[in-house]
Amino acid sequence: MRRELFDIPEGVIYLDGNSLGAPPKHVAERMQEVVKHQWGTRLIRSWSEGWWEAPQRVGDRVGRLIGAAPGQVVVGDSTSVNVYKALMGAVKGTERTEIVCDESTFPTDGYIAQSVASLTGLKIRAAHPSSLDLTEDTAVVLLNQVDYRTGALHDMKALTEQAHAVGAQVVWDLCHSAGVLPIELDALQVDFAIGCTYKFLNGGPGSPAFIYVPKHRQATFENPLSGWNGHREPFGMKPSYEPDAGIARARVGTPDILSMLALDAALDVWDDVDLAELRQRGLALTALFREHVEKLTNLEVITPDQRGNQISVRCPDARNVMDELIARGVIGDHRPPDVLRFGFAPLYVTDEDAIKAAETLAEITR
Repeated sequence: MRRELFDIPEGVIYLDGNSLGAPPKHVAERMQEVVKHQWGTRLIRSWSEGWWEAPQRVGDRVGRLIGAAPGQVVVGDSTSVNVYKALMGAVKGTERTEIVCDESTFPTDGYIAQSVASLTGLKIRAAHPSSLDLTEDTAVVLLNQVDYRTGALHDMKALTEQAHAVGAQVVWDLCHSAGVLPIELDALQVDFAIGCTYKFLNGGPGSPAFIYVPKHRQATFENPLSGWNGHREPFGMKPSYEPDAGIARARVGTPDILSMLALDAALDVWDDVDLAELRQRGLALTALFREHVEKLTNLEVITPDQRGNQISVRCPDARNVMDELIARGVIGDHRPPDVLRFGFAPLYVTDEDAIKAAETLAEITR
């Protein structure tokens, strides 16, 4: 428990870390130094004093949390842009005919998959992770490790093996699992992975996303957005594009340094976190909340036992119920038409928070 490291208003129970993580206290001070000194005093010299390498350096810090050895994760752009890069990289040159997309995916993944299908002439097929029905026609499968609506946790090992068994590639969306549980991208031979950093990783609103491209795929990975940051000689100003030999080829344009360095500062709270212990703490918190919701209310918990750090509850008039919860200091969110979502970040949520949130929900819905 590291609640003292975070800025959370007195009297607030914050259960929306699955949408926007709470800010670590030291980030604001660090950003003052970035603005006043690195930008304000060093000016353009800061690019050669650490800014330029930040996407890979911060990428390696994220990589440690998702089971990726150094040199395989780069931070930059948005989740949507990185989904596009990964899918286009996966289908480049394929003779296969379909993209399979998790039918319950967060909408942007589906939208991007549809765009890729339209641009490449492939068909897109939606399927539930429990019944993918993959064939030799399948080029790539796009899956979420944790379902954004229900909090269900999917089996990365089994589903990756299922895709590979038919010669398909797999792209994993880690938006709701990074910072939640140990992830083993290298060990499971995942083809590509993407994710955001502003949820459980606490990087701040709109903080840059990440993309994982394993070393054995980097030489053949063709970034469809061939921006100058991914060039092997970005300051050579050559008219033709030649990609960097390593993970930098997944970069596109000039990185957002302020957001990048805010994320870098936020990641300090993760430096000595044991992810296995964190996982057990998250399971205990969500189990405690679930137990009290089921004991105190007649509402249906739709999150299965295999879950991330989220409990979702089906509730009539969900929007108004959540508005009242927030008015009483319990901050979660809702998804239409009738789902209340509660995200439990073990670094700053307590047992007392979980119990009080369930009691408040019971009072409102009684």
